[in-house]
Amino acid sequence: MNEQIRISPIRLIGAEGEQHGIVPTAQAQEMAREAGMDLVEVSATERPPVCKIIDYGKFKYSQSKKTHQKTHQQKLKEIRVRPKTGDHDIHTKIIQARHFLDHNDKVQVNVLFRGREMQHIEEGQRVMNQVLEALQDACKVESPARMEGKRMVALLAPKTAPEKPKAPKPPKPPKTPPAPGAAAPAGEKAPGAPAAPAVPRMPVPAAAAAAPAGPPAAVVPRMPVPPAAAPAPEKAK
Repeated sequence: MNEQIRISPIRLIGAEGEQHGIVPTAQAQEMAREAGMDLVEVSATERPPVCKIIDYGKFKYSQSKKTHQKTHQQKLKEIRVRPKTGDHDIHTKIIQARHFLDHNDKVQVNVLFRGREMQHIEEGQRVMNQVLEALQDACKVESPARMEGKRMVALLAPKTAPEKPKAPKPPKPPKTPPAPGAAAPAGEKAPGAPAAPAVPRMPVPAAAAAAPAGPPAAVVPRMPVPPAAAPAPEKAK
């Protein structure tokens, strides 16, 4: 970073991502000082190495913030109440449990019984139900309330973010008839278009109608038919 960069020249990238090409290292350091930023080597394996003008303090802060978010591990937190805990103290415990759930941690709710309080388990159940009802919008009950010795235990897990519903497809627009007189598709008649005027047919003259269509046909002479032969006389018996 800055004066620690000994190789010259370098390939320089500006603060806004603009490419300055290959420039001497001294010139790049001067440009970074004028901008009030730092010259940082971002790729040492390239030849020439690639350097960028950035605010190194903000860069380190953003990197540490991303690392912290990635390395956060879910933990198990506990809150403890008693069957005789007042409403104000229960409200404080609910706020504390909601804070744990918002940080993606699990919460174990413990209702502790002492001495003769074991004879009135319904009081502890009432306190447990009050806590669960107040947190139902921020958690899911991973393990319902159950007795474990002298305490009642319930395990809560943070509620996962709901999936965004897919946007419905827009309906297809209805087919609108073409305007009157507009050109219709081939083979179709536009609705509302005026009908084509009928073309009158010319009358045919009578003489032309009686005249033969072609030359007269030749007359073929008919052969004379020989007279029928007379019946032969019957022979005498």
